[in-house]
Amino acid sequence: MCGIVGISAEANVAGDIYDDFFAAPWSGCCWNGDCDSEGKLNSRKSMGYVRDAFQQSHMEKLIGNYGIGHVRYPTAGGAGKEFAQPMYVNSPYGISLAHNGNLTNSEALANELFHAEMRHLNTDSDSEVLLNIFAHELGKQREIYPSAEHIFKAVTKTHRRCDGAYAVLALITGFGLLAFRDANGIRPLVIGIREGKTRNEYIIASEDALFTSQGFTKLRDVEPGEAVFIDQKGELFSQQCSDNPLKDPVFLSLYIFQDLTPR
Repeated sequence: MCGIVGISAEANVAGDIYDDFFAAPWSGCCWNGDCDSEGKLNSRKSMGYVRDAFQQSHMEKLIGNYGIGHVRYPTAGGAGKEFAQPMYVNSPYGISLAHNGNLTNSEALANELFHAEMRHLNTDSDSEVLLNIFAHELGKQREIYPSAEHIFKAVTKTHRRCDGAYAVLALITGFGLLAFRDANGIRPLVIGIREGKTRNEYIIASEDALFTSQGFTKLRDVEPGEAVFIDQKGELFSQQCSDNPLKDPVFLSLYIFQDLTPR
């Protein structure tokens, strides 16, 4: 399983994201993206172990108080650097997205994106498909300054189009950190909180193993179908964005196993 993490804090978050991944037994793609005080995106994307991909010179350039990271293998597609997550589109706003899981209708969605929505994809990665679906739906909101409400509407429409298992973290440049989980809750996503000097700081990750060592306390799981948005001021918003959320993923797994049993 891939590892994903996003942090919103008062100070630079690159070190915390690095620590989350350095202690984990993952290898493969790793990347970190942050927004600085001027709204510029700073990133590092490479292949290999985290300790090798992120040198001191790289860390010094990753300045920003919110960011996301991803490690291990691409969810689908090839294994080159171009498949490493998070992936990025510049419109609308500039969105970076990492996800853990697989889309089962990725090929059909890719055709829709190209023929109906005039979006060009550089890879056959389902992560790039998911990113472009969300970006297209957010762009349709036609808001220069999107609120949590507009972002949640885009997530709702993304859920309606995408089939499969996915836990998603997205950095919307200049606006904040977004997380959402598929309606069946198959892939894990958990929220942690710690007290800062002027506001609460949050971490959202695929597991909570390192929360305590970084001063975070587990707040709760992201619910199946739910979206969580943390704006630049550190205020957390959440909303159920699925029409039919299923809160019993164990039951779903048993159902799928039964359905696939040879007859």
